[in-house]
Amino acid sequence: MQFEPFSPKQRKCLRWWRDPRCRGLDAIICDGAVRSGKTLAMSLGFVAWALATCPQGTFALCGRTITALERNVVRPLTEALRNVGMEVKELRSKHLMDVTACGRTCRFYLFGGKDEGAAALIQGMTLCGVLFDEVVLMPRSFVEQAIARCSVAGAKLWFNCNPEHPYHWFYREWICKTDEKRALYLHFTMDDNPSLREEVRERYRRLYAGVFYERFVLGKWTASEGLVYPMFRREQFVVETLPEAFERYVISCDYGTVNPTSMGLWGLHEGIWYRIREYYYAARREGISRTDEEHYRGLEELAGKLPIDCVVVDPSAASFIACILSHGRFRVRKAENDVLSGIRRVSDQLQQGRLRFHVSCEDILREFTQYCWKENSAGDVPRKEHDHAMDDMRYFVTSAMQLPPAATFAALSIRR
Repeated sequence: MQFEPFSPKQRKCLRWWRDPRCRGLDAIICDGAVRSGKTLAMSLGFVAWALATCPQGTFALCGRTITALERNVVRPLTEALRNVGMEVKELRSKHLMDVTACGRTCRFYLFGGKDEGAAALIQGMTLCGVLFDEVVLMPRSFVEQAIARCSVAGAKLWFNCNPEHPYHWFYREWICKTDEKRALYLHFTMDDNPSLREEVRERYRRLYAGVFYERFVLGKWTASEGLVYPMFRREQFVVETLPEAFERYVISCDYGTVNPTSMGLWGLHEGIWYRIREYYYAARREGISRTDEEHYRGLEELAGKLPIDCVVVDPSAASFIACILSHGRFRVRKAENDVLSGIRRVSDQLQQGRLRFHVSCEDILREFTQYCWKENSAGDVPRKEHDHAMDDMRYFVTSAMQLPPAATFAALSIRR
């Protein structure tokens, strides 16, 4: 690993615990833009503090999942530590590592704080300090249980994150109360990372739009408002002529009985997915509901004779999934249904120009102009209206768009 000289803010994050002006502080909070250099500086500072102040101590490194923690924190950290002559012994099966320098050894346990049940994993431990990577993605119960484990005199808490909405519990309870919590607060931008080239900064500026641009590029705790996909422009994303041939086909479905049922046929051509045509049936508008078999006939008509990789379906649509499988033609994949994560991934694909929509797909084009964030909500909540084609598109992006054909078939065969 090649190090650029650390920026002033990175150096402060590394050494704050040695600064006489920070004596008496119990925590450090680093937030801000993506790729701003806060994670590596914080993790190095955490290990250096642990070895200097609590030799033979026990500590915790926490991420949303163990996999994410190892990828984002542990791998770059261990490489950096070994480069400066420290000994790192990893016991991956036990999710821990021992770091030794100058005859001192500290043990670091790895924890994933994915859901409310994760709090039980760390309960009962006694810790000298905890580092929380992407703390805003963890449930409050896990974070508070981990904090409660730090009962050793002189224990310190290390938090880093990218911003979320300004109603988030961590923003209100920690960032807005840094004096009360006796915490040092450092806000990072991409300019605080000397190793980031200007062309990379520019790529990240192009990658995000709307609320995600303000949070991940500008590093602001911004409330979501207005259109969910403000980057959508008809002149950029809508086509009147489709390619003559496609490499793959996928159908996505958001199923409803009283609410509309929306299905989209997607085709891949030279790295771009086109919504070729769609099926949209609104029972309230038409005055009569359709049965699963009637919706299935609509699915058959949408697919025609094309070789469909799979049909990605709303996971709650159990009866319709059973109906599709009973006919034996299509493989079904239950969609991932994390709404906010899905919206962000759709936004990313739009920003990267990997989605196009045929002009005949009138319902999804209409919903793009109507799908809005819920006003004055305590968090990121899209309005539950004009969202059915939006949902089937989200299912497609999160559950089928990135899968190669072989992976898609293997997963679906197992499900059947």
